[in-house]
Amino acid sequence: MSLIKPKQQDEILLNDIKSFHTDTGFKVWWLAQSGFLLKWQEKYLLHDPYLSDSLTVKYQHTDKPHIRMSELVINPAALDFIDIVTSSHNHTDHLDAETLMPILKNNPHIKFIIPEANREFVVNRIKCPLGFPIGLSDGISFEHAGFTIKGVPAAHNELERNSKGECIYMGYVVQFGGYAIYHSGDTIWFDGLEKILRPYNVDIAFLPINGNKPERKVAGNLNAQEAAELGKVIDAKLVIPHHYHLFEFNTEDPASFEEECIKRGVAYKVLEMGEGVGYEKK
Repeated sequence: MSLIKPKQQDEILLNDIKSFHTDTGFKVWWLAQSGFLLKWQEKYLLHDPYLSDSLTVKYQHTDKPHIRMSELVINPAALDFIDIVTSSHNHTDHLDAETLMPILKNNPHIKFIIPEANREFVVNRIKCPLGFPIGLSDGISFEHAGFTIKGVPAAHNELERNSKGECIYMGYVVQFGGYAIYHSGDTIWFDGLEKILRPYNVDIAFLPINGNKPERKVAGNLNAQEAAELGKVIDAKLVIPHHYHLFEFNTEDPASFEEECIKRGVAYKVLEMGEGVGYEKK
């Protein structure tokens, strides 16, 4: 089977990113899996990038092969203009050393946001100083470059906390310039999630759609129906799906998400890898 080709990749993608300029909104590009790059007023926020083949190599001789469905969008070393990068939890497609190490190296002033509960694991994997990552939990926020990032619990598959009560799995709400976005990380719909999110008046919600199937032998996520419904109940102005078209064993057809959004009257945008979408207040 031939690999899915990104709509934009490498230099073409970089040119699109760098040529976007506006004072009235922002733009987001999907970099595959749960990775999104946001540009606002010449500042860059990168959520949960996975831009390598590390998982395919790691699992190639196991009963859980991670067979890639799509081409790589961009070499992470080319992303040398990032202000903030996040990791929502310790799974490799959200905390990948082969992706993050060149990004951190090429952006000497970058801020690296993680769940505080995962600090020791993160620094061992990424080979960075213990005090370098900025750790959050629910109810804790961090401000930088005009962005305020707030921790939100995530359940993958359970709501888990360490002995200090800090979240092991997280999502992030980011507020900037009168906007608010919600990046879910990996999560199922746990009791109270919608109550946490509604007060933020979310403009864009980035939600997984690959579902929760035990036969995959990995932790699950929202399915297409749940993602559409969550977008509706939190009154997100736009819902963008993620966590599909990367690995054959753990994917979903985004057409099913489109159908669920149409049923509910939810505004949505299904992006191709490397594609961007601009957004501004109406």
